[in-house]
Amino acid sequence: MPYRITITRAAKAQLLGLPVREQRIISDGITARLLDQPTCPSNAIKLLRPNPLAGYELRLGDFRVLYNVDEENLEVIIAIVGRKIGNSLIVEGRVFHGHQSDPAE
Repeated sequence: MPYRITITRAAKAQLLGLPVREQRIISDGITARLLDQPTCPSNAIKLLRPNPLAGYELRLGDFRVLYNVDEENLEVIIAIVGRKIGNSLIVEGRVFHGHQSDPAE
């Protein structure tokens, strides 16, 4: 049975802040990879170290989608959408540090 995809308000705003072509790449990638087996590690899906924001990362080229999975309700909850540049995740034009307990200043 397919999982239901839910996107948080913050992630929706992050997605809508991207050009339409990039929005389509991310939306298509989410649909293709997260509907059936969102917790199955692959080249595109990575289990993250424990953190308060997300349990998994979906890699779509330079884009990253951080998400959680509610197995009981068969739901994927998209938390963060950003672009990976070097070692940094850029979310809404800023370097994202929310996943670190002690962010670099």
